[in-house]
Amino acid sequence: MNVEQFQQLLKPITSLVDGMPVDQGLEAALEAKFPAGSELFNAIDRACHEAIAAGWMCAQGGEGRRFGRVIEPSDETARLSVDVVDLVDIAGPHHRHPLGEICMVLPVTEGALFDGKPRGWCVYEPNSQHRPTVTQGRALVLYLLPEGQIEFTRG
Repeated sequence: MNVEQFQQLLKPITSLVDGMPVDQGLEAALEAKFPAGSELFNAIDRACHEAIAAGWMCAQGGEGRRFGRVIEPSDETARLSVDVVDLVDIAGPHHRHPLGEICMVLPVTEGALFDGKPRGWCVYEPNSQHRPTVTQGRALVLYLLPEGQIEFTRG
C-alpha cells in the first residue's frame, strides 16, 4: 500500500466528517458508522502497520514515540490532514486543536488506552487541548486535523 491507496482507504471517513461539526455528535456518528470491529476500521489498522513496516509512516521520532504527517489537507481529504503516532506508555507534547481533532485509537498492546479511551474514536472539539497519553502499553493513533491545524503549547 502507498500513500495514495491509504488516502482512498480513508475516503469513507473523510467523506462522513466533511461538513460535520467536530464535536461529540461526530464521535457518535463515527462510532455508529465505523465501529472498532468494522471491516474498514480493521483495514485501516492493518494498513497502518504495513506502512510503518514499509517505512513511510511514523518515520520521525524515536523508540516509544514515533510520528509523522501522512497526508496534507486537500479537497480530496475534506481539508483534513492525516497524522499517525506510535506511542508506548508516554505523555506526548501538550497541544491545542484550533479546529478540533478526530482520533482513531488503535491499541497494539491489548488493553492499551489513549487518553483513557480504548480502541475506537475520540473527538476533541475546537480549541480543546491536551497532552496525548498512552497508558498500559503501545497504541497507534491516527488523527485527522481540520486544515491541518495544531498548536504546540507549553501547558
